[in-house]
Amino acid sequence: MEEVVRDRDAMIAAMDPVLRNGRFIFCTTASEAVARACREAAIGMFVEAEGQSFLLPAERARALGFETDQEMCQITLNVHSALDGVGLTAAVATVLAACDIPCNMVAAYHHDHVFVPAASAPAALAALLDLQRAHA
Repeated sequence: MEEVVRDRDAMIAAMDPVLRNGRFIFCTTASEAVARACREAAIGMFVEAEGQSFLLPAERARALGFETDQEMCQITLNVHSALDGVGLTAAVATVLAACDIPCNMVAAYHHDHVFVPAASAPAALAALLDLQRAHA
């Protein structure tokens, strides 16, 4: 089992960002029928007051009729960051903001995932690798 990392600098030094294959869409629906169709393909979901939100592969989102003009790429931070660790998300968001790259962070149990506009993905990955090297 991977060691859980809590220290801010250690999380950043070990984050090992990797750009994953594929394009993804954040979408939402209040329709239970559409939500059922989304669940099987979703890589993430969240229930909000306004409806269910999904993170879908772009092809599936397109097939379900969602707007797909904001395709995102996924960068996984491969450090097993502690759920109560402080500072990793802030450091990532700060360095990307300095590069004028918007990001959406998704924290899962084992890793954090950064979703950035597809056109910005190479620059985002380069910035995160620079951040990691600066903390090594």
